[in-house]
Amino acid sequence: MEDTKKAKKTKDKMKKGQVVSNAVGRRKRAVARVWLRKGKGSIIVNGKDYKEYFDTDYNRNEASLAFAMMKITNYSADINIYGGGVNSQAEAVKLGIARALVKHTPEMRSDLRKWRFLTVDSRVKERKKYGQKGARRKFQFVKR
Repeated sequence: MEDTKKAKKTKDKMKKGQVVSNAVGRRKRAVARVWLRKGKGSIIVNGKDYKEYFDTDYNRNEASLAFAMMKITNYSADINIYGGGVNSQAEAVKLGIARALVKHTPEMRSDLRKWRFLTVDSRVKERKKYGQKGARRKFQFVKR
């Protein structure tokens, strides 16, 4: 019951303003779906303000960096995130916002590329191999 109320509240927040563009940002296992709307520069993440959602200053700055560097105050971002950890979610948000801005205003592409907001960090965790302790770590060798 409470989950449906929360989902409806999130949808109501997201309906305000016309969608200008949307994009997807990914980092490790985190996926951020971003909708850019006309607004006042707010960033809503999973129904909460991004300052509530992200617990550290580093993650807050990382998530809002594209808006801050481009000095954007006339658009708002509504974001759904799932998967990954908090750090990778913040980086996925940064990439998603940058992609949405480029989709809407292609002139921003060179500046965003210069600040490396459009560069995808493709590093992911390497899988564990059988017969080993981890991805690369082996079991301790026993001579006798």
